[in-house]
Amino acid sequence: MTALFALATAVLWGLADFGGGLLTRRIPALTVVVVSQLVAVVVLGALVLGTGAWHETGPQLWFAVAAGLVGPAAMLAFYKALALGPMGVVSPLGSVGVVVPVGIGLALGERPGLGQFAGIAVALAGIVLAGGPELRGAPVQRQAVVLTLVAAFGFGAVMALIAEASETLTGLFLALFVQRVTNVAVGGAALWAQVRRGVPALPEGVGPRVLWSMLPALAFVGLADVAANGSYSLAAQNGPVTVAAVLSSLYPVITALAAFAVLKERLRTVQAAGAGLALAGTVLLAAG
Repeated sequence: MTALFALATAVLWGLADFGGGLLTRRIPALTVVVVSQLVAVVVLGALVLGTGAWHETGPQLWFAVAAGLVGPAAMLAFYKALALGPMGVVSPLGSVGVVVPVGIGLALGERPGLGQFAGIAVALAGIVLAGGPELRGAPVQRQAVVLTLVAAFGFGAVMALIAEASETLTGLFLALFVQRVTNVAVGGAALWAQVRRGVPALPEGVGPRVLWSMLPALAFVGLADVAANGSYSLAAQNGPVTVAAVLSSLYPVITALAAFAVLKERLRTVQAAGAGLALAGTVLLAAG
């Protein structure tokens, strides 16, 4: 079950990143984050009310609050790094955050078998290569590297925190709701401050009517991200965190494949090799 939930996480995160990337071509990244997460708050709020999950309030929800504080900061750092580029360096470097939950799992005493260690190594190599790293002729600003590493370790921290925020399914609904409310509060404050500085929340020519037409896509991004957090938590609770974290981090492969299928972007040789290695690592991990 761990492998199944973790692979579902990778698919959901990969598609959410792809959808978010498309939306940020039309409206600012911060607006995408706030609106998509606001939709998620409404849906999760209905789930919390419908299942009576509010009865499971407890100190473990502070992990959800922490994840909600770290998540938007990591996401904005990542988008800023992508803007500074080059993407061929930033994208694969952003996957190194997987070392956070993997390191926690090892520190807690998890000891994967030899086959699983091999699978972890192969899958991590595939994840990095799937981003199409530019090893030559790619000038990189130091700020882009720093921002990418901040984002990567932030993403890894969110994975570790959300796994600790609940022990039951209804508790997970409540934890995800708390996380998303925190996301919206932090992102909304940042958006308000941005508008106060004279930076519009929407570009010229994009009004409320256009934003409303984009709501289904924004809802998909927000809900796919929520579902990914939930499936990762279930994966981490049902098996080794080391396996769950690595398999869940295959999402750059999904994003690259989505760009190939929808936008007809050609996969570079290194990306195709990375996808193949990631698949091989997945088989080794699942078999172990």
